Amino acid sequence: MIKTSMLQQAQAVKQQLVAWRRAIHQHPELGFEEHETAALVTRVLKDIGVQVRTGVGRTGVVGYLGKGNGPVIAIRADMDALPIQEENRVEYASKVAGRMHACGHDAHVAMVLGVALLLQPLELPGEVRLLFQPSEEKEDEEGLSGAQRMIADGALEGVQAVIAQHVDGALYAGTVNIGEGYVNAAVDTFRARVIGHGGHGAYPQQTCDPIWMTSFVLNALYTIPSRRIPPLQPCVVSLGIIRGGTANNVIPEEVYLEGTLRSFDEHVRGQLTQEVETALNIVRSLGGNYQLTVQRGYAPTYNHPQVVGWLRQVARDLLGPENVGSEQKSMGAEDFGYMSQVTMGAIMRLGIRTPGGPPRHIHSATFDLDEDALPVGTAVLAETARRFVCGELK
Repeated sequence: MIKTSMLQQAQAVKQQLVAWRRAIHQHPELGFEEHETAALVTRVLKDIGVQVRTGVGRTGVVGYLGKGNGPVIAIRADMDALPIQEENRVEYASKVAGRMHACGHDAHVAMVLGVALLLQPLELPGEVRLLFQPSEEKEDEEGLSGAQRMIADGALEGVQAVIAQHVDGALYAGTVNIGEGYVNAAVDTFRARVIGHGGHGAYPQQTCDPIWMTSFVLNALYTIPSRRIPPLQPCVVSLGIIRGGTANNVIPEEVYLEGTLRSFDEHVRGQLTQEVETALNIVRSLGGNYQLTVQRGYAPTYNHPQVVGWLRQVARDLLGPENVGSEQKSMGAEDFGYMSQVTMGAIMRLGIRTPGGPPRHIHSATFDLDEDALPVGTAVLAETARRFVCGELK
C-alpha cells in the first residue's frame, strides 16, 4: 500500500498545490529579493506545524520535519523568478511588470510545501529538512549564488543526502528523468572589448575597424567546440551580446562581446578560457587590441549514483517503470551542484508537458506548465525522503 499511497495523497491535495503555485506565480521576485515568497513559505510551514528558520542565505527559509537524532535528508526548492515580461493570458499571470516565473521555480516551491503537508502528520524517525533557496538564477555582488549562501549559513550541516527536482518542458507530465554522474554543465562568462581606431565610414583605410576585426574573432570563437576541443568532450561557446557603433557612417572605436562557456570536464573548462584568449589575439595581428575578463560561474552538477538509485526506485514504484527515464545530461547550469559537492545528492527532471501538446520552453515569455505534474513531483520527493529516514532505501 505504501508504494502507491503517497501519490494518492499528493493527488488528493492537488488543488492546494495549484493554489500555492499560482499565488507565487502572480508575485514573482528576483534573486535575493524573494521577501514576499519567503513570507508565504514561512506562513504555510508554520500553519502546517513545521519548525522554521528564516533569513538563511539572505532570503531563504529552512523547514525542519521529524526528529533530529536520526538520519537527515534535505530537499531543495529554488524560489527566484526571471526579468521577463510574461505574455500568457491566464488568470494567474504575473502581476509584476518585467518579472515572471519562466523557469518553474514557483512549482518547485509549491511541491516542497506539499512535501511538508504530506510528511508532517507522520512519526518520522529522522529529519527531513526543507530548503527554500533564493537566487538560483544569478549571483550576488560577491559572486555567490543562493545555494552557496545557504551552505555558508549552515543549511546542509548534518545532512547525509540532498535531493531536488527541476521542471522539464520536453517531458510529458507523469514522467521523470533521473540521470547519474554530471547532469548539468559548469558555466563561465566572458566579456571582451575588441579595440581599434574609428573614423568616417567613407574612409575605412584610415581606420583600424573593430567590426571587421570582430568578424574574424567570431569565426574563431564558434569553431572552438568543433576544432579545438576533443569531440567526445561536450562544450558550448555562445555569444549573447555584440555591441558596437552609433551611426551607419561611423566606424567605432571598439566592439563589446559577451558570451557563455559551458563544460563538464575541469580540464576542458580551463581550455575554453585559453581558447577564447587565443581567438581574441587575432585582432593584434590585424593592428588592433583587446581586453578580456572571464568570470567563473557555477560548478557542474553531479548526481550521486546511490541517490539516483533511490529516486529511480521510488519513481518506478509510484509512476511505473515506463515513466522513469535516465537521460538527463544538459548544458544548462544549476547551482544545486554546490549542494551535491557538500553531501551526496541528485536532482531529477520532472515532466510538465501536456500529453499530446508541444514542448514548453523555459526562460520564455510564454512558459507555463501542466499542473497535473505537481502531485507527481511532490509524491516522489516526499516518498524518497520518508523511505530514507525510515531506513527503507539501500
